[in-house]
Amino acid sequence: MPSTNLLLNSVYSVPDGLTLAELLVRHPDVSRRTAQRRLHDWVAEGQLAALGEGRARRYRAVVFAHPPSAVADTFPGYLPLSADSRDILAYVDQPVQARQPVGYQRDFLDAYQPNQTWYLSESLRRQLRNMGQTGQTGLPAGTYGRAILSRLMIDLSWASSHLEGNTYTRLDTRELLEHGRAAAGKAVIETQMILNHKSAIELLVDHADTAGFDRFTVMNLHSALAENLLPDSADEGSLRKHAVGIGQSVFRPLANAHQLGELLDIMLAKANQIHDPFEQSFFIMVHLPYLQPFADVNKRTSRLLANLPLIRANLCPLTFLDVPAPAYTRATLGVYEMTRIELLRDVYRWAYERSTKEYLDIKRDLTEPDPLRLVHRDVIRQMVHDVVVTVDEDPLDVIDRGLASVEASARTDVRGLVIDELRRLHEGVLARYGLRPAQLARWQAQQTAR
Repeated sequence: MPSTNLLLNSVYSVPDGLTLAELLVRHPDVSRRTAQRRLHDWVAEGQLAALGEGRARRYRAVVFAHPPSAVADTFPGYLPLSADSRDILAYVDQPVQARQPVGYQRDFLDAYQPNQTWYLSESLRRQLRNMGQTGQTGLPAGTYGRAILSRLMIDLSWASSHLEGNTYTRLDTRELLEHGRAAAGKAVIETQMILNHKSAIELLVDHADTAGFDRFTVMNLHSALAENLLPDSADEGSLRKHAVGIGQSVFRPLANAHQLGELLDIMLAKANQIHDPFEQSFFIMVHLPYLQPFADVNKRTSRLLANLPLIRANLCPLTFLDVPAPAYTRATLGVYEMTRIELLRDVYRWAYERSTKEYLDIKRDLTEPDPLRLVHRDVIRQMVHDVVVTVDEDPLDVIDRGLASVEASARTDVRGLVIDELRRLHEGVLARYGLRPAQLARWQAQQTAR
């Protein structure tokens, strides 16, 4: 049976389009059901328009009122591009009909050899590291991320969601994350998207010392980002089991579920072997969306996962602040349709420089972490968790029991830190203690009753 892309090409070749019957005459070896399903998908993806009803319904290529180069969707001129990037841009700016349909190219992943193949040159990696220095690279993984967590959640949640078309403003995002106030007039799905980003960022930062490029981390990160956003909740944190399409692209992702799992494991194994945090970050931004392992939310997952090596190394995060959607979209299309990374690399470099400039003042103003809190961080978190979930015991008794693992000379100070944490406990910090809002509410009610 010929590729179903031939069906699409047939429709594109006729200015007035084709009916289903006319399409089947041209492709007698394609079943009616297959043709109907593909036509439905292409209409949903915006590649075809359906005109008329019943047997007279015709399918034809979408004609844009404004071409891709229109002002509202123009690649920004202020973003510097290499000659290779301009070549990619020239190709992906062509109408869909002029671009060659292409599927997943396994050689693209197989050819990459960690610490031998470099998407980012040595000079660029050095430049990025110099830009991203926080002065905390010798401290435990995630120290800097925890210090800027509140700001990071707002910036990255807003910017990443904005790239998906979310209309929340930065101020709206701050109000939602800091005060729980959803923006008036916004769709519920937009609010959910922002809140999901917050949960996913907390997951990354709170587990920076243990999170890695493995299925557990990737699946749970996707689950956090996709919660309540997918038609089938079973797709949250699960590899997809069906084919997907990419709107306004001629790229056709891999459809075989077994191969998806195999290639995801290969990709993660290669990522884990990469020594440089920026190369690791960029590698994931290239290959995770290209593989499309999930039914949706692949690019969001890659953007947050790209921050993991930076958070672990206590470097400035990549927040995607001010990254224009047309630039990011075209750069991603260059990977999808050409397996070319130069345009995405230029966007990545510009985006990281922009992020670090936003965080320069934060870096200057940060106080040194409390060394006692740093050393006993895990013990403090566990004791806070135990106090809240053990509602029938006196909190001080639970704390004293937990102090048994702390050296005697530090117990009084650690005890005070735990009490301080309990006094400041609120819904916005529960994830770091492994707690849920219902558990906090129950504990607070118990304390009030005493």
